[in-house]
Amino acid sequence: MAETEPRPHPGNTPAVVSPDEATGTDCCCLVKAEDDVFKEPMKKRRRAGPGQRFRALQSAEQCALKEYEKLESRTRRVLSNTYQKLLQCVFLDDSIPNGVKYLINRLLALIEKPSLDPIYIGLFGSTGAGKSSLINAIIQQAMFLPVSGESICTSCIVQVRSGCCEQYEAKIHLLSDQEWKEELKNLTKLLHSAEEPGGEEVDPWDGDGAVEEAIWKLRMVYGTGAERKNYEELLRAKPKGKIPTSRVITLKAEEAGELSIKLDPYIRTQRRDGDGESAETRIWPLVKHVEVTLPKSSLIPEGVVLVDIPGTGDFNSKRDEMWKKTIDKCSAIWVISDIERVSGGRAHEDLLNESIKACQRGFCRDVALVVTKTDKLHLPEYLRERKLGNQAVQSQREAVLERNEMIKQQRSRNLKEKLKRKLPADSKALETSDLVYTVSAQEYWQKSLLTEEETEIPKLREYIRKRLLDEKRRMVTKYVTEAFGLLLLTDSFNSTENLPNEHLHLSSLWRFVEERTELLERAMEQCFAHIERPLQEGVRVARTSYRRILGACLVRSKGNQGFHQTLKAVCLKNGIYASRTLARIDLNQAVTQPIYDQIDPVFGGIFRAGKPADSALMPHIDAFKHSLQEKMAEIGIRSGWKCDSYKKRFLIQEISAILGGLEGYILRRKRRIYESVSSSVQNDLKPYYEEAAQITGKKACERMKDVLRRGVERQVAEGMFERAQERMQHQFQQLKNGITEKVKGSIATMLTLVSSQGDGLYKELADVSNEHREMEKLHRSLREVAENAQLRRGMQDFLRMSPSKASQNLTASWAQHGK
Repeated sequence: MAETEPRPHPGNTPAVVSPDEATGTDCCCLVKAEDDVFKEPMKKRRRAGPGQRFRALQSAEQCALKEYEKLESRTRRVLSNTYQKLLQCVFLDDSIPNGVKYLINRLLALIEKPSLDPIYIGLFGSTGAGKSSLINAIIQQAMFLPVSGESICTSCIVQVRSGCCEQYEAKIHLLSDQEWKEELKNLTKLLHSAEEPGGEEVDPWDGDGAVEEAIWKLRMVYGTGAERKNYEELLRAKPKGKIPTSRVITLKAEEAGELSIKLDPYIRTQRRDGDGESAETRIWPLVKHVEVTLPKSSLIPEGVVLVDIPGTGDFNSKRDEMWKKTIDKCSAIWVISDIERVSGGRAHEDLLNESIKACQRGFCRDVALVVTKTDKLHLPEYLRERKLGNQAVQSQREAVLERNEMIKQQRSRNLKEKLKRKLPADSKALETSDLVYTVSAQEYWQKSLLTEEETEIPKLREYIRKRLLDEKRRMVTKYVTEAFGLLLLTDSFNSTENLPNEHLHLSSLWRFVEERTELLERAMEQCFAHIERPLQEGVRVARTSYRRILGACLVRSKGNQGFHQTLKAVCLKNGIYASRTLARIDLNQAVTQPIYDQIDPVFGGIFRAGKPADSALMPHIDAFKHSLQEKMAEIGIRSGWKCDSYKKRFLIQEISAILGGLEGYILRRKRRIYESVSSSVQNDLKPYYEEAAQITGKKACERMKDVLRRGVERQVAEGMFERAQERMQHQFQQLKNGITEKVKGSIATMLTLVSSQGDGLYKELADVSNEHREMEKLHRSLREVAENAQLRRGMQDFLRMSPSKASQNLTASWAQHGK
């Protein structure tokens, strides 16, 4: 398909030309011809869509990514060949020596290891903030996901990723039968408590939204009048929509627009009356989450998942649990706020706070603010309020660009200050150069006011590509290194390097391991001890402020009108209420916030990766690793091992693999530790939530408040905050014990294997010398790939410069090298 002429950009700005278009060559030409990973067989493709010209990412990131993928693929092939050879050796034997079992199991584990855990980038924002429009622009499909207009989009999570197939596909996951029954019970309790004799009169459509939400859901599933039926009656009622027994609805289409039409009824619904809705739309309250898979595309490289995350969670326990887990598994979170709401408002601040918590308890490393709809600007009003000196603004375009820059500076400064208060000073989230993006999805399509680059959609795509490349580089480096170590050992058992004095004395080495493990335990204790003082101070502050905090949560300026149903919902869900219309309410989190305010910077410091510090856990584990590796090298020299001994190199590589695997374990435990304070308080207050949830009749709201106040007072007097402190400290102790057990168990297995030079192993295994040599080449290639990526990035940066600037840089470079 021929490229069309680029449209002229406003303001006579020259069109941005990619480095590959400028040179007329593929940037991947830096790869050797015999290693060219871009020579793929021609496939018959359907008609190119609007985003087809972006299909090949002509960038340094993509070229490097291809090289890393090729390294990984070749490594898997070498491992598979080695695995098959070992299996053939033992195929007819009744018993397999333990050493060979170890090798076979380790090879199989590496072969089956996933290429890359999905990289989740969360778009976190309230309804109407522009999340769906932004995703549509990033994937180059203008109306793919429904956007909020007169209809309200659902509060379910929508995941969008690229796949390997040629079709568009969506999987709509529904609540299980039991999960829906649980929600149905809570919805009917919420509705019928208002109908008790002597109960408070409430207009269901004029409250805080809890009753309205319940009525809406029941009408959608069971039809008009469902809100008047009790729980048992609704259990016997037949839903209006068809619910598959698998609880999964799969939709497929050849084109994006076709799938969008099919998907629309499941994730968009009308606000009030359910009459006349389609059977598909009536399924909406049962939708748990939606997974959308696009055909292979460089716009969202395979391995990256864009997640549309509602701002508040959900009344349903399972959906709310998924909401929290999804936030925590995101490696980056973009807080989405439109230009008219970014300058304030509780909802915006709540989103930022929740995102920062994800940095503490989850996998998140980057938090950024994405300001949407930046093309919206009333020029006369802007000029009247403008306070930026004497420089004249001549047009709407100049005003938009000026305001965007001003917002970037202001909000970047504010966000950085907020992050500094909550995170360690050397946190990666503080090192990023872009904390705020100003985007316009509408202008990305229309280009009537801004250029494509000025909409910053391409900038977000570049971020995605870089994030994927960083993760792929880390994963492949670790994978190839681990595979190389395993091939070293496998080949060593057929080596002639079996010197008489090379026997490894297990008892002395194991004593060294135990000594170092004890040192690691003491280091971990000292590391975790840093949390004790902030915990104590947090408890002290919480004891003095809980009445004020609880009062602020329980009092509404407009009185109890409608609020008693929201409070009922809070109690039904053990102190937490989430809806599409209100800010999230979490009483447990609120009363423990003073504790978190004290521990946050220290907690983040314990689990940070980077600069060594007494309070950081990973540097202590790294020091333990290096001490073991040095001991292995020392033993090798003393035992007469050759300087490149297979066994010594294997030991060093395998220690890195064993201790490297601890990182995932620690991250999984981190969330449980962080949430232990609020979950402890929730557990203590649960009997009072249950008591308050049963209250009906006259003055129900005040009576519920009294129960909650009395319960909190009693639990605080009995040591509620102190128990929360003890629970967090106990969780840290469990983490320390878990690390110690995993280290000892894994190293013991490894040492037993390598200390038995031929004992318990076949003296002659299959010849894997060819596989070893190929693995050695791949291991050396890691450095070449990194160097190629750096060279390509420098070339692209050079080609993006203006001719005059490029000439100056080139002249300076020649002068520096004496040319």
